[in-house]
Amino acid sequence: MTTPAPAPFTADDYRARMDRAARAAADAGLAGVLVAPGPDLVWLTGYRVPADTERLTLLVLAPGQDPVLVVPKLEAPDAERATGAPALTLRDWTDGVDPYAVTAPLLAADGRFGVSDNAWALHLLGLQRQLPGSSYTALTDALPMLRAVKDAAELERLAAAGAAADAAYEEIRKVPFAGRKETDVAGDLADLLRRFGHEQVDFTVVGSGPNGASPHHEAGDRVIERGDMVVLDFGGLRHGYGSDTSRTVHVGEPSAEEQRVHDVVREAQDAACRAVRPGIACQEVDRVARAVITDAGYGEHFIHRTGHGIGVTTHEPPYMIEGEEQPLVPGMCFSVEPGIYLPGRFGVRIEDIVTVTETGGRRFNTTARELAIVD
Repeated sequence: MTTPAPAPFTADDYRARMDRAARAAADAGLAGVLVAPGPDLVWLTGYRVPADTERLTLLVLAPGQDPVLVVPKLEAPDAERATGAPALTLRDWTDGVDPYAVTAPLLAADGRFGVSDNAWALHLLGLQRQLPGSSYTALTDALPMLRAVKDAAELERLAAAGAAADAAYEEIRKVPFAGRKETDVAGDLADLLRRFGHEQVDFTVVGSGPNGASPHHEAGDRVIERGDMVVLDFGGLRHGYGSDTSRTVHVGEPSAEEQRVHDVVREAQDAACRAVRPGIACQEVDRVARAVITDAGYGEHFIHRTGHGIGVTTHEPPYMIEGEEQPLVPGMCFSVEPGIYLPGRFGVRIEDIVTVTETGGRRFNTTARELAIVD
């Protein structure tokens, strides 16, 4: 699958994102945002820390002040090469110097800060020792929608990732299933995702027969048999943005019950996708899917949320679940993936990534949702 690479993000793109984050912090009553290595830092600056490290690296964003990236001196050359580096100031520190004493002057002494979810407790405790009047809250709680609304360039990348995952599904249907281990098919899926342009494979769920009743089953040594229902759920990153799709196939002809369960899930998934439009609450997408499955008598066997956001990670806010009252906004992207799981017997899940448009929703996955028969 050869498609031209999207235009790279620029320093101005990252500057706009950092400005947006600082404004969002002010609107939420925060003194600023503290971003540790991870997806938030990549999204805001383009800087991917070379390796997991105990040394403090922290982006400080606050209303009315220029962005500052505190970074170990030995890693400063890598940080300087990041695309977003021209939009911020680097402040390095050397081993033997207290990095929290270097960072503390950048922060309001009694401020409340939003902190990226994967920040080390070690570093927050170090900052609190320097600034005992400061306090912290997770970004998922304080600014859950920070990365949720995608711009045109991000939507282009998500669409391309979805198309690549679709191409992988079309090819996996051609391989033999019966007589092979789940891990064999999972390996094929990973290879196909890479062949179609993914630089990172995050998961390849292959749940055959009774294993399909576990939504996040890790592919194992079970040999797939004729008569098995097989749940396929796979995705990763292409050009830095995620794919995530699920289809359920059957090895040979299905029973009447298996076909009925699949038909119910397909109806629920289609109804939920058709319900997507600006202004409705995230929970409404979940309610629509859940109502179809409950009315068919399988409500107790739909055991997870209907969807999750996707972007620079394959799972992020917003979440399509009861109690999430966040309205849908054009540019949001998330999965719609209802399922039915019958313990000890089989499971069914169908999943597409959907983006909210000005008038409704658009699916990034377009492969057939009917129950496919494989060999």
